[in-house]
Amino acid sequence: MCSYNGRLLELKREKEGFKKLQRLTNETLNNQHDLILTETFGAVYEEFIKEHGKPPCDFAWFVTGSAGRKEQGVISDQDHGMIFQKDAPFVQEYFLALGKMVSDALNTVGYPYCEGNVMSSNPIWCKSFAEWQEQLNKWMEMENWESIRYLQIFYDSRELIGNKEFVNELRSVIHAYREQHPALLVRFLNNVMRIKKGVGIFGQFFVERTGVHRGSLHMKNTLYLPYVNSIRLLAIKEGVIATSTLGRMADLKKIGVYEPLMVEYERYFRRILTYRTASFQDDKDYSDVHFLNINRLTKEERTEVKHLLRKGIKLYQQVKRLIEKG
Repeated sequence: MCSYNGRLLELKREKEGFKKLQRLTNETLNNQHDLILTETFGAVYEEFIKEHGKPPCDFAWFVTGSAGRKEQGVISDQDHGMIFQKDAPFVQEYFLALGKMVSDALNTVGYPYCEGNVMSSNPIWCKSFAEWQEQLNKWMEMENWESIRYLQIFYDSRELIGNKEFVNELRSVIHAYREQHPALLVRFLNNVMRIKKGVGIFGQFFVERTGVHRGSLHMKNTLYLPYVNSIRLLAIKEGVIATSTLGRMADLKKIGVYEPLMVEYERYFRRILTYRTASFQDDKDYSDVHFLNINRLTKEERTEVKHLLRKGIKLYQQVKRLIEKG
């Protein structure tokens, strides 16, 4: 049986092999990510309890961001948090120490530390269930950009280890508050209203003008996020539980008024995921994953990307009107 450090190196080699996977799709790639993330946590947990003992209460370890939405690329940083049942300082101390070890292990395996510190080693993202309830309510009451950003991050959370109901119950806190305070949805809308355009009225791409990605399209901001943010807004509006964009589209499709819209835009979003997965296989590090090299596209692909860019803006405008109508 290999040592703890040896196991992490094995997992790192497995992750580095993602680029060699045949017929790589968003689904197969993210299933592999889930496997590595789960096994990394398992290796840490087994090692951690040798020194600190078993956890003092029930808990859940969740992932968020692109991991929560099952939309990670080949290279991805870490976004995760912890929810535990008992509300006591010594309990938080235990789980913060576990979260720190998990964060360090994920970095070793090949998931860089989150620049925004959305990790279970951070007390903001490692709380008791009661503290999480209080925190979510504070974020919903505080009218600033950061609080809405944190709410969006939590809304995309998905449990990987432990009690799944913790995440679902806390997400329902957001839904319940929104029903009583419709203005919250408008605040979510205002937070994502600045869309970076990727194509001009004459069909020209708006690419990066300087830096190592000069000449490339910022795919995350211009192509991907308009769809993700728009569908998340509708999910919050309708109390949808699913965390992936495609899962949210499937649930929204069951609500008659959205069916035609979801049928159309699901097709577009699947194409975007295909471009993301294909382009990421050539990326060297995490700074590369948000960009699409236009020069590598065929004439047909350029035409399609321009169409997808325009449709993303149109989707956001349609969602904006729906929300403003109430």
